[in-house]
Amino acid sequence: MISYIQVVTNYLISISLYMYEHKKMPLAPMKVFYKRVLKNILLSSAIIFICLMIGILGYHYSANISWLDSFHNASMILSGMGPVVEVNTVAGKWFSSLYALFSGVVFITNIGIILAPVAHRLFHRLHLEQG
Repeated sequence: MISYIQVVTNYLISISLYMYEHKKMPLAPMKVFYKRVLKNILLSSAIIFICLMIGILGYHYSANISWLDSFHNASMILSGMGPVVEVNTVAGKWFSSLYALFSGVVFITNIGIILAPVAHRLFHRLHLEQG
């Protein structure tokens, strides 16, 4: 009888086979590597765009801030610089607090997504030199 852990493990292995080469496989050609980097940059850009839209809409509707100021504030918080516009409404302060926490996680996650192909290639190359 197959356990739940085996099913999940097999699923994750099947997904990982399509993303990156296994440690026993040869290093991927540079063309494949560049495609991975581009794919991850596009994914990261899409995530940032969606999160920026959440921030713009949230600031505009919860704090009654103009569209341009909402864009400016959401951009600054999403990039880790901090708020620019003073928020005066209670709903806006709640949104601003939660959006700042959310933005920190998104920022760190995007760095991981962008660096994943580079880190994988580096570790794969080191592993090949050992074996």
